Amino acid sequence: MEITFLGTGVAIPQKGRVQSGVLVELEEKPLLIDCGSGVLNRILETGVPHTKIDTVLLSHLHLDHVADLLCLIKANWLQGKTDMRIYGPEGTDDWFTGLLGLYEYIEEEVDVKVLEYASGDEFVPEGFDCEISCAAAAHSVPTLAYRVTSGEGDFVYSGDTEPCRDVLDLAAGADLLIHECSFPTGMKVTNHTTPATLAEMLEEYRDEIGSLCLTHFYPEMRGHEKETVYRLKGYSDGEVILAEDLMGLEL
Repeated sequence: MEITFLGTGVAIPQKGRVQSGVLVELEEKPLLIDCGSGVLNRILETGVPHTKIDTVLLSHLHLDHVADLLCLIKANWLQGKTDMRIYGPEGTDDWFTGLLGLYEYIEEEVDVKVLEYASGDEFVPEGFDCEISCAAAAHSVPTLAYRVTSGEGDFVYSGDTEPCRDVLDLAAGADLLIHECSFPTGMKVTNHTTPATLAEMLEEYRDEIGSLCLTHFYPEMRGHEKETVYRLKGYSDGEVILAEDLMGLEL
């Protein structure tokens, strides 16, 4: 299983970081998790043809996680690929139906299937040999964390969230936890994570998680990289990694 971070940033532009997106290759079949602005061009930079992507998991519907989804669908259509499956939380179908309805010339040409899931659900995405489990994250809108389990390994993607037990319970025993870390220690934030708030929660899960990879960085995180790694070192069984755009990990 190969994991490539397409975008590790947020809604505020930053040099070297586009908005949220992770590409997972399971037996060379790509699964896209989130699709914020800039992700479509990042897909090109990976060398994976965008037309191979027909399955997308959405953690939630904030713009920095979905802005390039319709762009991807249109790019595929222009290259002759019209099918797409979108998995997401409550509200995904209404949101996407309304969005696609604004572009009648695309709506009439593509075949998009939207499936909604809730915390506690498990499913096997069509065409993949893996199981996906869902847990509710702690954010301002309905948000799902996902655990992807296959014969090659398993990982959890938190989406946007405050540190919460539902997400960490989902990650217990996983090889890798990809968790947002939006702001540095010392900032008072809600709906998002700092190294200190994550460390406090991880204390209850010490050594239950393999490696920890942090992503979704606001500009305020710049210059706090070393202290972030130091603050979280020792809570997981493996490395503490700070994600960068186009960085790859292999399970």
